[in-house]
Amino acid sequence: MLPVDPTNKLSFNRRIMEGDLVVVYERYDSMKPVKVTENGVLQNRFGVFKHSDWIGKAFGSKVFSNKGGFVYLLAPTPELWTLVLSHRTQILYIADISFVVMYLEIVPGCVVLESGTGSGSLTTSLARAVAPNGHVFTFDFHEQRAASAREDFERTGLSSLVTVGVRDIQGEGFPDEFLGQADSVFLDLPQPWLAIPSASKVLQQDGVLCSFSPCIEQVQRSCETLKSHFTDIRTFEVLLHAYEVREGNLESWQDSDGGLHKSNKKRQRSGNGLESSKPKTIMARRNGETRGHTGYLTFARLKCTM
Repeated sequence: MLPVDPTNKLSFNRRIMEGDLVVVYERYDSMKPVKVTENGVLQNRFGVFKHSDWIGKAFGSKVFSNKGGFVYLLAPTPELWTLVLSHRTQILYIADISFVVMYLEIVPGCVVLESGTGSGSLTTSLARAVAPNGHVFTFDFHEQRAASAREDFERTGLSSLVTVGVRDIQGEGFPDEFLGQADSVFLDLPQPWLAIPSASKVLQQDGVLCSFSPCIEQVQRSCETLKSHFTDIRTFEVLLHAYEVREGNLESWQDSDGGLHKSNKKRQRSGNGLESSKPKTIMARRNGETRGHTGYLTFARLKCTM
């Protein structure tokens, strides 16, 4: 890995300024990205919100509409951007992204090569991980998709950390200028085994590769190809389960997914200090909207030839 300069630190402007991108949080399942302009207006079911009232406020502020409704103004972190970005392709979500960043051993200063860019969900997190003096070079064969991703990185303030190229990595491989330069390589391709030989050439000694594939047949063929130049080959499937915890009674909360209720009964005190005869039940169940399989993550380390 490249050495990290401790004197070079990221700094963030925590106050909203004209031209900034904010994530407007309406409720847990309703968020949208909005560019702040002096005369801009946001209208939703909670009322009318003037952008001019937002300027100068800190990210995370609660702002009110003309009707007394409110929203929160959040900074466009990679986690939130993943939830609100335009889906030009199927994207990676937080569970897979965090696993990828860790197992690719990405730290500030790293050089990361990615193919393909898609909607840029992973790219955004990679950029934050390599900041402030690293760089992500991402490639997509689709010219319009690459242009849209480039615009998104401008909006989120990551253009200095990300370079978007148009290239068919499966057919042409990575550009020769990157030979031996990359700390990590990420592949999200229909036929990743075609790009693995090129990836082995652009990685530094002991560099790490990750290939994301939705089908186990793709994983099998990729692993066979990896054996030529890589070691420590491992494949993971990340499954994330979210739980909902609330007060209630078992009859009113039917468990639709067959999971078990976990309850803890507490005695409630009445106004005169005596315990109420009706217990309060705290229940937890697995959220029925939990995402299942997204894909398989295969990691491998380049063999040392020295």
